[in-house]
Amino acid sequence: MVKRKIIKIDEAKCDGCGLCVTACHEGAIQIVDHKARLVSEVYCDGLGDCLGECPQDAITIEERDAEAFDEKAVEEHLARKAEAHAGASAGAESAPPLPPVGGGCPGAALRKLSPQPAAPAAARSAAGAADAPPAAPGLSGLGNWPVQLMLVPPAAPFLKDCDLLICADCVPFAVPDFHTRYLAGKILLVGCPKLDNLPHYEEKLKAIFTEAKPRSITVLKMEVPCCGGIAQVAVAARKVAAPDTPIKVHTVGIQGAEIACEDVAS
Repeated sequence: MVKRKIIKIDEAKCDGCGLCVTACHEGAIQIVDHKARLVSEVYCDGLGDCLGECPQDAITIEERDAEAFDEKAVEEHLARKAEAHAGASAGAESAPPLPPVGGGCPGAALRKLSPQPAAPAAARSAAGAADAPPAAPGLSGLGNWPVQLMLVPPAAPFLKDCDLLICADCVPFAVPDFHTRYLAGKILLVGCPKLDNLPHYEEKLKAIFTEAKPRSITVLKMEVPCCGGIAQVAVAARKVAAPDTPIKVHTVGIQGAEIACEDVAS
């Protein structure tokens, strides 16, 4: 045992989102019983890369007696996990997603999806509205999972060099043709500027813009005043991290019509 810096997790604050799991490069954290837990002291280097990813501020660094950090043990630990994941991911395109390294929530596992084109409008209406076949189930323009901004790490492969759509989470409910009008060909990140942590969003978007270098940024917000925050943090993050990346802000009315579109200058 040595006296050193090591992470401390406040279980009362932790909501089990799993962001710290993907942020920990040593695999020292996993989700157990819906809470983040340090699986072994020897895997934690005490540098705290996981701190900035925790939206609940549930992780801190403390100095106490602990087992020494063991880099070789970390390498063996990660190699075992990588081998297990590689063996299980044959045919990953059709198989269920694997949990993130470290044991995070399976629902937050990263997936690159194949968007499905919608059936042509003419084919759906050729026989008349009453006799037109229903839209086929599962047709979607979605190209990634997860979509919640809190859950997507900046290094997610699907973000790299993408056309990025940052969307207030009410927009898809108001826009009936959201998938064809806005989502097609884009990678989606969703958040609520009213209920979520906007300063955290701004820092997260700076990291995403720096890491992924998107080709373009599109922001979708509702006309209600409280929705403007998502555009503000996206524009502010882009100004710092990607000033040359084109960005457009669309404002949608509560009945689905687009009422404004702005190209934001550098």
